[in-house]
Amino acid sequence: MTANVSQYFSAKYAEARAKFLDAATTAGARLAHYRNPTRGPEGEDLFTDTSWVGPADADRVLLLISATHGVEGFCGSGVQVGWHQSGLAKDIPDGTAVLTVHASNPHGFAWLRRVTEENVDLNRNFVDHTADYPSNPAYEDLRDAICPRAWDDAAIAESGAVLNAYAEKHGGFALQEAITAGQYKHADGLFYGGNAPTWAAETLREILKKELGKARQVAVIDYHTGLGPRGHGERICVHAPGSPGLAGAESWYGGDITSPALGNSTSAELTGVNLVGIVDALPHAEVTGIALEYGTLPTDDVILSLRADNWLHAHGDPASAKGQAIKAQIRAAFYQDADDWKKMIWERGIETQRLALKGLSEE
Repeated sequence: MTANVSQYFSAKYAEARAKFLDAATTAGARLAHYRNPTRGPEGEDLFTDTSWVGPADADRVLLLISATHGVEGFCGSGVQVGWHQSGLAKDIPDGTAVLTVHASNPHGFAWLRRVTEENVDLNRNFVDHTADYPSNPAYEDLRDAICPRAWDDAAIAESGAVLNAYAEKHGGFALQEAITAGQYKHADGLFYGGNAPTWAAETLREILKKELGKARQVAVIDYHTGLGPRGHGERICVHAPGSPGLAGAESWYGGDITSPALGNSTSAELTGVNLVGIVDALPHAEVTGIALEYGTLPTDDVILSLRADNWLHAHGDPASAKGQAIKAQIRAAFYQDADDWKKMIWERGIETQRLALKGLSEE
């Protein structure tokens, strides 16, 4: 390893992809590429890329995912690049492999958006689209305040007063849950789960089918940012209480996990998360998954940045001065371009990967 871990992180999606491909190639990984149907803001091609390190027939696999929420991809990409580049890719237990998915949502990564090209929150998209969608009546009540049609000082103050009144009456976490849990009625709104599988969801399923068809044990680490204290990596486990997945995560990580269902996480309970899709796609395997969530700014600032970005793409001009200011705002909410933050991300990420590999090797 190197003390200068900042070199693993990138300023743009294209830089992150180039670093990942170079590091994975140097590490001797087997690569695969999945082209997104859209292009980036500079006309660049967009890809989800994968690397495989370890025996081709390994039945114990660590799955590492970055950019489920596109703009959060700077964090996970940095750890993925560093793991390949630093030589740690050589330190895998016998009979175990590591499958890395770089830029699961490349459109959001490139465009500094949390959502996919369909304006869908990928981590709310893994639901049964043939059944009734989960309801979120609190979001319905607050919809006009969450996503106002204007975005100026007066509109921000007016809508903020409505949201603050809800928080005062029901509690701040209830407001966070109302906004972030997921909704399936408003395609132009926040935390929209979609009315069909997105390209990113279908691509992840294709990767799982292709790469993990023979896996018996799968550990998942999905890198996220935006919740919790700055630089702290919260291990959030959304397996159901009493399930083998939650018990496995508690054992592997020495109890250093949280669970939205048990009420001890910074995250609200969510619908349609990708871990559900992964478990459904791998009925032959035991899956033990976590989201590794790193804090950036206070939660109110993070949500404000998302509301601004949603307005920008629904009603504004991303190329305008106002649009560029909003883009800087959302980037700062999900990526702290500071050496100390990157060091914290790296150290917690590598520690978590090592514990996951150890847990897999002992199964």
